[in-house]
Amino acid sequence: MPDVIAAPATAVADAPLLVDSRCTHGEGALWSPRRQCLFWVDISERRLWQYRTADGSHRSWALPDRPGCLAEGEDGRLLIALAGSLQRLDLDRDGDVSAPPLEWLADVQPEVADTRSNDGRTDRAGNLVFGTMSEDPARAPLGRFYQFSMRHGLRELNLPAVVIPNAICFSADGATMYFCDSVRPALWCCDYDAARAHCGPPRLFAALLDPGWEPDGAIVDAEGGVWNAQWRASRVVRYRPDGQIDRVVLLPVRNPTCVALGGPSLRQLMITSSRLDHSAAELAASPRAGGVFALETGIAGLPEQPFRWS
Repeated sequence: MPDVIAAPATAVADAPLLVDSRCTHGEGALWSPRRQCLFWVDISERRLWQYRTADGSHRSWALPDRPGCLAEGEDGRLLIALAGSLQRLDLDRDGDVSAPPLEWLADVQPEVADTRSNDGRTDRAGNLVFGTMSEDPARAPLGRFYQFSMRHGLRELNLPAVVIPNAICFSADGATMYFCDSVRPALWCCDYDAARAHCGPPRLFAALLDPGWEPDGAIVDAEGGVWNAQWRASRVVRYRPDGQIDRVVLLPVRNPTCVALGGPSLRQLMITSSRLDHSAAELAASPRAGGVFALETGIAGLPEQPFRWS
């Protein structure tokens, strides 16, 4: 399967389409070991999506607001970061309903009107770490990074303000947090203390090869590599733990958005994508935009830490 190529190879490899979902803005890829399925969201259309590997089926549910990211709890209930709130969803109980009821848990940055929840994942202690992005027309850095737990509620992390927070993921030991501001073509990392919701000074992890590309969602694998979807670049890049490029996955769509490592052995790279920032002619030439792509990597992922409800 010629889908993973080692940098600096230039041959274009076409990663296979897994789900022809044609999401307006697919994001938030999350593999569920409990259900053996992929979850993701369509932010623009306010939908939660699911793909089951056992039978290849997929479906979606309507949400009351734009979702940014999600986490799965120890009991299978989902924690979803909507534009302005954190909500709990029980698909085991309400999955047959087209618009399942949600349970409010917390408001998110209510003091700032021009922000919404965006990228996030659980840390290795089972807290949700996510960011809010600026929707200010002038792209003022109104976004912040937060940690949410049932014990402490919402705690702001001591990281710089951002325009579009993305690439949030954690090393296997939980002591390093990776992140970015997508308007800057670079990935950053910092020391991370989950118990105190405290971050050390940010340090550069890797710079993107083209200043016009934007880093988007990311995940860490079992070898410490960081896989990053790169908006406007038609690629996912795997960085070694030292920040050097290990390999590049090229895609037949311009805007990959987020990644998960799933499947029975956690070796299948699953990639969401977006149809935003395309003209009608460009969409006609790229009909798979907004779909989910997948390929075998030969490198195992790390199981996502379940969110702790207690």
